[in-house]
Amino acid sequence: MTDQRKIKQDAGRPRKPPLIVIAGPTASGKSELAAELGRRIGGEVVSADSMQVYRHMDIGSAKVTLEEMLGVPHHMIDVVDPTEDMDVARYAEMATACVRDIQRRGKLPILCGGTGFYIQAVTRRIDFEDTEADSGRRRELERLAEEKGGACLHEMLAEIDPASADIIHPNNIKRTIRAIEYYEETGTRISDHNERERERESPYDLAFFVISDDRKTLYDRIDRRVDFMMEAGLVDEVRYLGAMGLTRQNVSMQGIGYKEILSALDGEISFDEAVRIIKRDSRRYAKRQITWFKRERDAIWLDRRDYGEDTFRILSEIMRILTRREIIKTIDT
Repeated sequence: MTDQRKIKQDAGRPRKPPLIVIAGPTASGKSELAAELGRRIGGEVVSADSMQVYRHMDIGSAKVTLEEMLGVPHHMIDVVDPTEDMDVARYAEMATACVRDIQRRGKLPILCGGTGFYIQAVTRRIDFEDTEADSGRRRELERLAEEKGGACLHEMLAEIDPASADIIHPNNIKRTIRAIEYYEETGTRISDHNERERERESPYDLAFFVISDDRKTLYDRIDRRVDFMMEAGLVDEVRYLGAMGLTRQNVSMQGIGYKEILSALDGEISFDEAVRIIKRDSRRYAKRQITWFKRERDAIWLDRRDYGEDTFRILSEIMRILTRREIIKTIDT
């Protein structure tokens, strides 16, 4: 939806509280944009990244550093230990509380990240419909994953709910199991439920930006990022987490980068092979992220190629749209 159409639709309605979203695939430069935008408009960033919520997981999650925050408050980073499970319902509760607190203090919240379900949970206040899980069936599926691997469960999911299989990574065993459980318990695909929730009207005056780029350029940037992670000490970070008692059974360690390095440390694969898999799976994840955001009806897509790959030109366009939408009063460049 264009910003002009949004303005026409909002005419005469009571003004909703504004919420800015800076979304996009991994390595698209959204964190840099969000921090600089927050610095210019007096906003605060709420991270929507399923890995950056964990303490001690900095390198593999490409966690924004204090220097990169530019003095802008960032929320939902380092909020749980990696031994804890963070699911979308818990994230939504915590992140929504952050958004409300920022608004109460007269600041603008900027929701920034690439975990589409987390963003949707906040922007739509979706209903996390749940049913009583059959713990016996869950243990059975978990044993199947242990014996035959996550790919086996993912194939089961693809047969009953192809749409969910498209966006859930085969290594995300917890989400795969939950999607299978949901179908078996309700007879309804969880992707259909999520699609209905996606159509909810947002309680916010959303300015939803998605940063995109040429696929090859994005993939090259992902590969360079993985190389940098290795140089920055990803192996030592994973070794430290292992010393804390964390294994691939922990939800936090199922993230791309962590489980592969664990396999290398256990001697199952070489470190060169681990790096190859991390790059491959990161590129595949970026593709799934793009697919997810294409379903977002309120998204304003900003292709980096249209701005000469210049972050500050993209920022100027974002601020122009925010000014036009009367979310900010003036453009301060």
